[in-house]
Amino acid sequence: IRHHREIHVVMGNEACDLDSTVSALALAYFLAKTTPAPKAAFVPVLNIPRADFALRTETSFLLREHGVPAASLVFRDEIDLGGLHRAGLLAMTLVDHHVLPGADAALEEAVVEVLDHRPLERDRAPGCRVTAEPVGSCATLKVGFALKSPDFGDLRRSKLQHSGTILLDCVNLSPAAGKVTPRDVACVSLLEERFPELPARDTIFQALQAAKFDVSGLTTEQMLRKDLKVLSGDELLLAISAVYTDLETFLRRPGLLPDLEGFCRARGYAGLVAMSISFNERHEPARQLAVYSRRDALRSAV
Repeated sequence: IRHHREIHVVMGNEACDLDSTVSALALAYFLAKTTPAPKAAFVPVLNIPRADFALRTETSFLLREHGVPAASLVFRDEIDLGGLHRAGLLAMTLVDHHVLPGADAALEEAVVEVLDHRPLERDRAPGCRVTAEPVGSCATLKVGFALKSPDFGDLRRSKLQHSGTILLDCVNLSPAAGKVTPRDVACVSLLEERFPELPARDTIFQALQAAKFDVSGLTTEQMLRKDLKVLSGDELLLAISAVYTDLETFLRRPGLLPDLEGFCRARGYAGLVAMSISFNERHEPARQLAVYSRRDALRSAV
């Protein structure tokens, strides 16, 4: 703002999953390389606080494998979008979503482009370019953009990010999962044809799937926040956390009871349901429940 430099932010959704992150990073790079004499600096923004990035284990794994350090990323709590907009210096492209939450309603008029793979909930302003097509992964649409680049330089640098994102989003292109479309399959096939050095699909998918459920580097508090939902009713809040390890391993964590008490007390939760999810050698899920609360009646009711 001090230097009066225009900023074009490319931002994914608030879930900040692998598809949202890779699409934002790759599209910002593509726009920076292909926009003639750009007035603005293209900046990809991850739509979470930096402190939450450790919870996106599959995303941090893939970027680390690709040589993208977390220190080089820009997170939502590190850029003043409101200030840039009030100064008339902000343009935004939304990827993997097309409607900003209510808290960001003032930024809607700065949105100049949307790239999404879900049905549109609302019309955009006439000057906003919209690409919304029903595919399994937003990264599939981004690859379509990159094909416009004569030397495929964008794809060459990010081929594993794109391929891995589509494979994870579309459950290794399995029709049984109900997510994949012919365009997703064609996109992965094209990447494999152009870049035969890519690892096998199963290898990529299994590595990302393992990273997604790897909580070995997380604290108990981070494990509980990774996949958290909150139920409210009868003047109390009940947390439900999916915990990606077997229940026995979770219950053996050092200092677990004080951690659970501190987690609930800090957020005003009357109790917590931990739903452990683990997989056997045939990749079949097993689920178990543990209930924590200082209230006997609540524990019994749950």
